[in-house]
Amino acid sequence: MAEAAKKEPSKVSPIRRRPQGPGFTIITGLSGAGRSEAAKCLEDLGYFVVDNLPPALLPKMAELASKPGGPGRVAIVLDVRGGVFFGELSRALEELDTLSIPYRILYLEASDDDLVNRYAATRHRHPLAPADRVIEGIRKERLMMESLRGDADLIVDTSGLSPHELRDRLREAFSDAPPEQGLQVSLISFGYKYGSPRDADLVIDVRFLPNPHWIDELRPLPGTDDRVRTYVKGQQTYREFMRRLRSLLGFMVPGFVAEGKSYLTIAVGCTGGRHRSVVIVDELANFFRDKGMPATVDHRDLDH
Repeated sequence: MAEAAKKEPSKVSPIRRRPQGPGFTIITGLSGAGRSEAAKCLEDLGYFVVDNLPPALLPKMAELASKPGGPGRVAIVLDVRGGVFFGELSRALEELDTLSIPYRILYLEASDDDLVNRYAATRHRHPLAPADRVIEGIRKERLMMESLRGDADLIVDTSGLSPHELRDRLREAFSDAPPEQGLQVSLISFGYKYGSPRDADLVIDVRFLPNPHWIDELRPLPGTDDRVRTYVKGQQTYREFMRRLRSLLGFMVPGFVAEGKSYLTIAVGCTGGRHRSVVIVDELANFFRDKGMPATVDHRDLDH
């Protein structure tokens, strides 16, 4: 029914942290995936942004940020290029845990095709491929960053996103929320024919449900239309599926919160991303909001 998006075991820190207080955020990810745009967005949201701070100075910066009269919310942009980086970062994160300073890691990535196209458009060299093809630099960096990706609190895939869309996504994720809410949920409907989201924590395939596409009067309508919703929700298979899905999520979510997970991205896919997945995502949004958890909705392929 559902499959968790695979993540490699973390080599940075096995501890998940729930961000509290003013907020200390580490921005990292693949070159060309949008780190600079993310930094500008957080700066607009009132964060004090520092670019390329050596990892060894992270604990000192976090201490300064948490003191009265300090800069408050801080975002550090980390650019991984050296082999000593991971050792320094691991020690720095362990020190943050020892000092009980909460933090979160925002990791930005994109598909190989998107990254290659961005480098072609800017005519910049990839930092890990000064003499090789860009795709080789991307491959090296993706392997190098695997462990840090696995420890990220929030992964954002910027493939196909405009700078404006990326900013909207980050504003939603970093908007102030009451501490008791604990978990921000992002729900994405998508069509498998257009590819599944890379940044989902949980991927749910609903192609087994009766498809409104084969009903002539429903085919041109979106899943947000009441007639499509009535058809999908009127199926016995749908009602049983949703009962079990709500039960599963009701069991999983407290565990995520207890482990300190701050963001949960759930992707629901059907064939074209216009009917069944849209209806279910809207229902899940109501499910989470009824539990007092902020939930954002993105119908990715609704207009295809």
